[in-house]
Amino acid sequence: MTATIIIISVILAFVLFTFFMRARLKNIPVVDDAEKIITLTDKNFQHQIKGKTILVDFWAAWCAPCRMMAPVLNELSGELDQASIGKLNIDEYQSIAARYNVRSIPTMIIFKDGKEVDRIVGVKSREFLLKQINKVK
Repeated sequence: MTATIIIISVILAFVLFTFFMRARLKNIPVVDDAEKIITLTDKNFQHQIKGKTILVDFWAAWCAPCRMMAPVLNELSGELDQASIGKLNIDEYQSIAARYNVRSIPTMIIFKDGKEVDRIVGVKSREFLLKQINKVK
């Protein structure tokens, strides 16, 4: 009897925690991109990744973790001198996301001279991203 009550309590706590976290994630505000962030499209993608180091954020407006990354990428874009940051909306440009096998978002791919050199999946800190970009330069 006691074990049943404990199990039910744990399940109930897990359900409440999950509900609370989903509600918090849905309320993350949309943040406008910083001036230095390049909006990528099917027309400019190949041109923008050639001849430089660029971190491309594959994102979607409905993705709460993507919205969490926006302020981090905005801050990082102001600190980079020899690298750029670009964002590609996967809902609008699914063919490019498919070409690079983006299966979950946020996915950030670092390109150097048009070639993929690193792939980062999930929410990461500014420090982590800066370290990954500096490895490539």
